[in-house]
Amino acid sequence: MASLESPNLISLQYPTPTEKRAERALSCSPFQINLFVTMSSESVGLKSIVSDAGLKNSYTNSPLSELAAEDYLLWLIQVGVLRREVDGQGITDHFRLTPLGHQLVKKYTGKGNWPQPSLSDRLNNFINRWLRFPI
Repeated sequence: MASLESPNLISLQYPTPTEKRAERALSCSPFQINLFVTMSSESVGLKSIVSDAGLKNSYTNSPLSELAAEDYLLWLIQVGVLRREVDGQGITDHFRLTPLGHQLVKKYTGKGNWPQPSLSDRLNNFINRWLRFPI
């Protein structure tokens, strides 16, 4: 698929708290940046992220159950980094990046992985994720 390059295209601007929350969610996630680099060009199915497939594809640092992976992917949807792929039958088990996700992946590609989250980042992400405060 060809990408459209134009000097007239304007990048979406997100509020700083939105970007920080998304960066924090990505850095606290169990996923490596390779997963999101792949998602920047194609949708990725849940089956290629879970268990040994996630390790083989360099998408995770350790095997994840399907439930744990989907739960974290749904959190990344809520913070605005991912979206679920839809086909003619409805919602699928494939995921893609949103424009915000594309910006963050572009920002961190080539740096190895996401920045290491601080203890306060982990606590803030935990509270927001598990209590699902409206954001």
